[in-house]
Amino acid sequence: MNLKNIKNTAILGLFSLLLNIPTAQAQEKFFRAIGTPHEPEVQVSWNRYYTYEGIVDIMQKIAKAHPELAKLESIGKSFQGKDIYLLTISDFKTGDPSKKPAMYIDGNIHSNEIQGAEFSLYTAWYLTEMFDDLDFIKELLQDKTFYINPTINPDARNEYMNNPNTPHSPRSGMIVLDNDGDGEAGEDGFNDLNEDNHITMMIRKSPTGRYIKDQMDDRKLIRVAAEEKGEYEMLGYEGLDTDGDGEVNEDGIGYYDPNRDWGWKWQPDYVQRGAYKYPFSLPENRAVMEFVMKHPNIAGAQSYHNYGGMILRGPGAEEDKDTYNQEDIEIYDAIAKKGEEMIPGYKYLVVYKDLYSVFGGELDWFYGSRGVYTYTNELMVSYLYFHQNEGRGNQDEEMKVDRYLTFGDAFVDWGEYDHPQYGKIEVGGFKKNFGRAHPGFLLEQDAHRNMAFTIYHAFHTPKISITEVEEENLGGGLKQITATIYNERLMPTHSSQDLKYKIERPDYVTISGANVVTGMLVKDADFNKVEEQKVNPEKMLVENIPGMSSVKVRWIVSGGGNYKITVDSAKGGVAEWTK
Repeated sequence: MNLKNIKNTAILGLFSLLLNIPTAQAQEKFFRAIGTPHEPEVQVSWNRYYTYEGIVDIMQKIAKAHPELAKLESIGKSFQGKDIYLLTISDFKTGDPSKKPAMYIDGNIHSNEIQGAEFSLYTAWYLTEMFDDLDFIKELLQDKTFYINPTINPDARNEYMNNPNTPHSPRSGMIVLDNDGDGEAGEDGFNDLNEDNHITMMIRKSPTGRYIKDQMDDRKLIRVAAEEKGEYEMLGYEGLDTDGDGEVNEDGIGYYDPNRDWGWKWQPDYVQRGAYKYPFSLPENRAVMEFVMKHPNIAGAQSYHNYGGMILRGPGAEEDKDTYNQEDIEIYDAIAKKGEEMIPGYKYLVVYKDLYSVFGGELDWFYGSRGVYTYTNELMVSYLYFHQNEGRGNQDEEMKVDRYLTFGDAFVDWGEYDHPQYGKIEVGGFKKNFGRAHPGFLLEQDAHRNMAFTIYHAFHTPKISITEVEEENLGGGLKQITATIYNERLMPTHSSQDLKYKIERPDYVTISGANVVTGMLVKDADFNKVEEQKVNPEKMLVENIPGMSSVKVRWIVSGGGNYKITVDSAKGGVAEWTK
């Protein structure tokens, strides 16, 4: 072989090598998007909704794929016997999750308000999948614990998804009540006349009708002016008079409201429509309450509802407005106003003042009874459609969305039906999963933004550290030790509500390995004002460690040697310093 042939062979070999042994970059079939798991252990599509079984399957996969970050448990049973599953998310290698400041998150207490489950679950998935990729997430889970309960109401979640319903039903759980007082329970609910698994509207031609069909879009009904004659009347949602009492759809599932069952300012049904028998009479809520009571490290909480694009705080009722202390409101305001920046179109509101009165709500129980800073986010807002907010239930906007963004997928066209009571009618309208629920293409974006707000909230639960220890020799074998304990976050270790009702134990600052003569709290270091604790001075009781502030604890000890200082706060975690 001559030199030229050798060169040609070498070039062909090199070319073949480049073609047949691709580099790592050549193997990659996609380019990593910022802020998104690159190659997740658990593959989940966040553009769709999942049944209870689908939610549980994802939770199980997260716990299996990330055993050092996620633990799955059942905290109780629903009315129909389904497990209410909760994920504990934390870096288990860096300490007991129950000793870290915790954030509790839940969704789907109202069964038709489905996306709260996906938003909660997205948070668990994101935290575990991004743990190795982002230092912020790693440090967050080293410091904090997340308790994530995607669906409080698993029974009725499946009822909403699997059976015909409106966008608003069922709001309750699956306990069947006698709503019309005829001695029978649940005998006259919705009927899916056109068998499409959606309960849409019934209309009928009538000489006294107040509506006409829009000439430009005959799916749309327009109310005529007061002096004009219409062509159609509205008959309500699809249904029959199945019990012969002259009413349609008057006795379906429920009616009770799981978010009127909580034990803070609870009122009976004749005062607060939707209240059930007594506080925590619903097994699902009782399971949550018992879990929270067993976990005093919960410092922040978030519940997800729909609809309207709101970040809500209490009080739910004007009668309860004095519960919310101004110091706590300032913290609520700081966090929620940051949330308004994070989630376009969402507004920070107060329930009783900006919406309506609510007695016995989960939001108020968490704060009023447990002293936990808590928000409810009403998910989905029309601003996400066209970056303009047309308000709730705006038919013109909904029609425009269906035309330009969902291409007809949100609407059931009007179809004729022979109704046994009403005669010839037409059935059609918007599907149950449109309006209150996000279309799939908007789901992941809003889930991520709401998660970011909740992570910001969790980040600002207390983080305590011992920043300085000073020693002073007093002579005669005595030594003065002063420790500075700093809270690096916005939230104090005890909210004002907590302090007012002494809900949680004090924070403990303990010195061990030293012979303590006396201990004291330093009230004013500049003027040496102190308050002595005469009983058990080695274990100082500190009422509160304010947010972004510090407290000083001082001991007089005899003898020398090494010692350890430990701070133990139920909601602030544990910090140690060793000489």
